[in-house]
Amino acid sequence: MKSRDLIHWPDYWRKLREALLNPQVNSAALNAALREARARQPLPVLWLAGKTQAGKTSIIRALTGSESAEIGNGFQPCTRTARFYDFPTEAPVVRFLDTRGLGEVAYDPAEDIRYCEVQAHLVLGVMKVTDIRQDAVFEVLRAVRRRHPEWPVLIAQTGLHEAYPPGAGHLLPYPYDCEPLPPQVPIDLARALAAQRKQLGQLPGTAPVRWVPLDLTLPDDGFEPAHYGLEALWTAIEAISTLGLQAMLRGDTGIRDVYERAAHPHIVGHALAAAGVGALPLVDLVGVPAVQAKLLHSLATLYGQNWDRRAISEFLGLLGAGIGVGYVARTVGRELIKFIPWLGQTVGVVWGATTSGATTYALGKAAGYYFASRRQAGPMDAEVLRRVYAEALAAGADFLKKPPEKDG
Repeated sequence: MKSRDLIHWPDYWRKLREALLNPQVNSAALNAALREARARQPLPVLWLAGKTQAGKTSIIRALTGSESAEIGNGFQPCTRTARFYDFPTEAPVVRFLDTRGLGEVAYDPAEDIRYCEVQAHLVLGVMKVTDIRQDAVFEVLRAVRRRHPEWPVLIAQTGLHEAYPPGAGHLLPYPYDCEPLPPQVPIDLARALAAQRKQLGQLPGTAPVRWVPLDLTLPDDGFEPAHYGLEALWTAIEAISTLGLQAMLRGDTGIRDVYERAAHPHIVGHALAAAGVGALPLVDLVGVPAVQAKLLHSLATLYGQNWDRRAISEFLGLLGAGIGVGYVARTVGRELIKFIPWLGQTVGVVWGATTSGATTYALGKAAGYYFASRRQAGPMDAEVLRRVYAEALAAGADFLKKPPEKDG
């Protein structure tokens, strides 16, 4: 392909429009590109080690905000005794690994450890505080740290309310980050928390080990807040991990409502996918608009909005010609630089990935504002929409320039 063939500026904006109107997101070529992009940019992995009914799925629901999702049906087997769940499913930002065999007769963790050695970024032990039989979980954690002393370990002690006195509720403010525990913590609960920690003892290695008591219940259970200790869990994850999970799954303080909160990981996932595709020469000419189209269709479904020709034309029209020209210029620039010897394989790849991901992130955030305004039947302010796009473009570029590092 000659450079002059690349510079048909209106074609690129038209490609996005065509991809939105007639999305071909399941094409073999795009799927192959996405697989290659994922190989270049593997998912961060959170490995949950705990017995059945310890609360692992509740933790995944709380971390992802997918309260109504049938997470259990989304798991896929990866070994005889382990399974994985990618979230969000269509463009994931994180993989959860669940070891299923703990506490079962003749469970051998060796196979799961071998699989997780090239997968896990953070190990999360999960144990119900009233269950004193945690030898299987402890042995896995010890085996992991003997093999990988540099891996950080986080241990969640769940089901706190099962050790409360009759009629008692959660203590507020959350007191379990104090050492020693304050006297208002029920004595039976304090003893149970201490007993589990004493039973585990000192793990091999020097990487950090953090304990977080929490109680993730359903609204009908009558405990407020239902996600008691969730903020402490997030604080611990961010303290011992460099994965940046909170930024990918929760966003920042600017998130306005539950729809925007739910949309955020989908936007990040598609932005990361577009960044991976954008690093591949030629593929992104078709692949990136297809990923963006897939994202906008998904967001329309999430917000419960029709996404037909009229809505698409209105959205692109509100974005305006200036954003269209900028979108085109970035697309043309990244393709031209990729064909420059040596520079194209270094700067060109980085620029292609960053610009592809940042424009996808910006389109997603702008679409979120558009769909929210339609849902609320409020005024559609084109200037606000363009400002949302511009701010998200900068934020997305910063986010993609600082990829999370693998712990250990």
